[in-house]
Amino acid sequence: MAQAAGSINTDYRDWEWSADAGERARLLQSPSVEAVPKSGESQGNGAGATSALGAVFIVVNAALGAGLLNFPAAFNMAGGVAAGIALQMCMLIFIIGGLVILAYCSQASNERTYQEVVWAVCGKVPGVLCEVAIAVYTFGTCIAFLIIIGDQQDKIIAALVTEPEEAGSSHWYTDRKFTISITAFLLILPLSIPKEIGFQKYASSLSVIGTWYVTAVIIIKYIWPDKELVPVEIPTSPSTWMAVFNAMPTICFGFQCHVSSVPVFNSMKQPEVKTWGAVVTAAMVIALFVYTGTGVCGFLTFGASVDQDVLLSYPSNDIPVALARAFIILCVLTSYPILHFCGRAVLEGLWLRYTGVTVEEDVVRERRRRLLQTISWFLLTLLLALFIPDIGKVISVIGGLAACFIFVFPGLCLIQAKLSEIQETRAVSWWAQVGYGVFMVTLGAFIFGQTTANAIFVDLAA
Repeated sequence: MAQAAGSINTDYRDWEWSADAGERARLLQSPSVEAVPKSGESQGNGAGATSALGAVFIVVNAALGAGLLNFPAAFNMAGGVAAGIALQMCMLIFIIGGLVILAYCSQASNERTYQEVVWAVCGKVPGVLCEVAIAVYTFGTCIAFLIIIGDQQDKIIAALVTEPEEAGSSHWYTDRKFTISITAFLLILPLSIPKEIGFQKYASSLSVIGTWYVTAVIIIKYIWPDKELVPVEIPTSPSTWMAVFNAMPTICFGFQCHVSSVPVFNSMKQPEVKTWGAVVTAAMVIALFVYTGTGVCGFLTFGASVDQDVLLSYPSNDIPVALARAFIILCVLTSYPILHFCGRAVLEGLWLRYTGVTVEEDVVRERRRRLLQTISWFLLTLLLALFIPDIGKVISVIGGLAACFIFVFPGLCLIQAKLSEIQETRAVSWWAQVGYGVFMVTLGAFIFGQTTANAIFVDLAA
């Protein structure tokens, strides 16, 4: 894509809210990426320290996560292996396109985080909507993480407790609500209170190892299944053509790395759109193989009876799977504070912009407000996780928001970026790019509307 002439919408004075507060609220900086000054404050665009290979690793790490546990169920909803893979391949084209668009708009607007790019390129209203969507998305993801902890702890406890499971025989300390609560209060809450999360940057390597181990276990268990595993029904076609779209939230949730992609792009030694295109293509292909391997093998192992969390389909006393559950719990324990930090930072940025108060003027009240935000966020996510035991219901809701980050906001940014270019004549490529942006917005709006309506009227009402 041709570089737009000059920066886009860089005059923040027309926004009415505090430009200084918005500038200082540098939100959603990936914990794996060192902050890089704007090009105007440095000697050039090459101020970053991340190589192309390192960027691939960071993007893969951002894409892969606990969402892979839901992929076998997504293949079941899509109607089989062929439909699931075809749906992933079709969506992957636009997923990669959205990542490239964000890098292009980041250069054009000279902004270095996702929401700041949307603010600068699209204006105040889309910028506020983007920040609210990020806050809701991270809130919902935190709920999903707590549910995952409960799911895996149930199976681990069942393997440790050898007493027969009879009515009323379970102990209070094995109750799901108690185990989730005690884990959350003792481990997650203390990690969520600090103002900075730089101390967690090395947890990303552990998360990648855990994700790959889970995928390897699911594949091996399919190739060499347990002897007691009975043959299951394997759907080969969707029940209805609309059923295919029910798998979209899981795919969007799994591949959504767009929010953290902008800081990664700007941290590169050579932040060029062409190089970034190769980086994200390689990263998404790796993520595709991981998600496809997990989805296909988990689905073919358990068929139509696969659980929303595939690890729940395996017996409690399976040692390799038990280790996979421990890995997932550890990954989620370190991921919750990071997601909470992102959501809290967005809320803080909105508050500073609304009040027009600078960070320096609000130092005393910041700590009190941070504690209130953290405790409120923590208690609400914990309460909802205790009474929504199915991770599929949460993913069906936040998957629609993930579609907005993948399709809607990048599409809007592309349209606005092209419209802001000063050209006497509109070339065919210009119209093609605007048309592509319109299609992405339409596709994202359809996915968001369909999945959200399905989640409200089918999943949450069930």
